[in-house]
Amino acid sequence: MKERIDLLKGNILSTLTKLAIPIMGTSLIQMAYNMTDMIWIGRVGSKALAAVGTAGMFMWLSQGLITLCRIGGQVKVGQSLGANDINLAKDYTKTAIQMGAILALLYTLVMIVFSKPLIGFFNFSEIDVINDARIYLIYISIGLVFTFLNQIITGLITATGNSKTPFLVNSVGLVVNIILDPILIFGIGIIPSLGVIGAAIATVLAQGIVFSLYVHYMRNENLIFVDLNVFSKIKTKLVNDIVKIGLPPGVQSAMFTIIAIIIARIIADFGSSAIAVQKVGSQIESMSWMTADGFASALNSFISQNYGANNNERAKEGYYTSIKISIILGLFTTSLLVFLPGPIFYIFLPEKGLLPLGIDYLRILGYSQLFMCTEIVTSGAFAAFGRTTVPSIINVVFTAIRIPMAIVLIKLFGGLNGIWWALTISSVIRGILLPSMFVYFLKKNNI
Repeated sequence: MKERIDLLKGNILSTLTKLAIPIMGTSLIQMAYNMTDMIWIGRVGSKALAAVGTAGMFMWLSQGLITLCRIGGQVKVGQSLGANDINLAKDYTKTAIQMGAILALLYTLVMIVFSKPLIGFFNFSEIDVINDARIYLIYISIGLVFTFLNQIITGLITATGNSKTPFLVNSVGLVVNIILDPILIFGIGIIPSLGVIGAAIATVLAQGIVFSLYVHYMRNENLIFVDLNVFSKIKTKLVNDIVKIGLPPGVQSAMFTIIAIIIARIIADFGSSAIAVQKVGSQIESMSWMTADGFASALNSFISQNYGANNNERAKEGYYTSIKISIILGLFTTSLLVFLPGPIFYIFLPEKGLLPLGIDYLRILGYSQLFMCTEIVTSGAFAAFGRTTVPSIINVVFTAIRIPMAIVLIKLFGGLNGIWWALTISSVIRGILLPSMFVYFLKKNNI
């Protein structure tokens, strides 16, 4: 198919760029779903924003399960295609989708049944924040199966060298979400104002449309989705192969979210306004790490196929090329957040009383962007070689340090800025340590 890029031949920079640009676009689109909700809910008020942001953390927690299937499936499919074993690639494709569907249904059940204690963990004093957070969590959970499968299918298609299709499909979903958000949140004509429920419904409908478009694509695809039967028996060996690669980054993602939830609980002691500032700030900051993650996904597919084809030198050069690009991206984002924090934050939360808090958040986190980008790209390279344990351990350990560091720095800085500096310092450490470990890995294995 013309959408696919040959990752085994051609100029490395050109090949990576052609594959990465649509992936980065897709990542930004996925980020824009949340940003769209934040922008419109921000017009309702900071309490509604705090409710959506709090419930959204449990959607973020689901990324651990999604990552397990997506990374494991993408790497094994890429390596199989590189080795020219099409049938094995098809088997890994089916298994990853089966795993994703089962885990999505289980996670949905947990979110709905335990919504009250999950939101209760944050110990909010405002009843309206608690009620809005719980109802948003229930409604958004209904569409989780679409969220799981859409991201997994995106990774599988990318492994074939096709990043254009996921970009186009997810673009349609974003447009639907942008149109539906203000209509369902504020109401129009006979459609009543639904507030946070409207934001959840808009996202679920958009994700459902994305999934329907993916189903149409899979029915006409001629490589890894041919004769796909997700209701056939799951092959245990393939599950084990996917879990072996996907579990460490999956655990890393889940632990990162759990730590973030604990940090959010600390932030909640400063009130719902502080939570709103952190949620908006993290969404703005995510334009950096989501873009880097998109490039890491391209690098993952590039290295996976070349490693499977024993093109180790080309795989290594792909990493060094990607690192250079990630440095440029990090410096650009740092400049935006450090020098233009006020105008950027005001777009998402136009409450002048919260602007100083938002400026502090963006400016402090801005200093970590370069290191965060190099860390994310390097994690993608490690995963492509099937080595996910080391980066996962480094990320979990130095993310967990944020909790005691935040407690200490709160006293040192006298407030929220201590928490923001804890986030930045840990990112800087990871961004230095992980690339150093990867260079050592390359030399040790004569790659």
